[in-house]
Amino acid sequence: MIVVTRLNGTRFAVNPDLIERIHESPDTHLVTLDGAAYVVLESLAEVVELIADYRAYVLSKARDFPAVTGYPLSLVPASDPAGDPSRPAPEKPRK
Repeated sequence: MIVVTRLNGTRFAVNPDLIERIHESPDTHLVTLDGAAYVVLESLAEVVELIADYRAYVLSKARDFPAVTGYPLSLVPASDPAGDPSRPAPEKPRK
């Protein structure tokens, strides 16, 4: 969640995955996937930076997550899973 400020000064959190678009005219409007619109004090650039920081935070937390099944959590698979005897070979596609 990112925390933004309404024009009256109250703060609220919004899920950035639900934001469809952000535009300035001149106020910054956040429009969600369900059509809800919020006017906030932060600039478009500030909201984009808040979202980027949030996503970086999620990725850093994912990296710290313990490997429960023996596979480390990773965004990119290991280059040679066959070289690691503790990892099974990938399944072949079925015909």
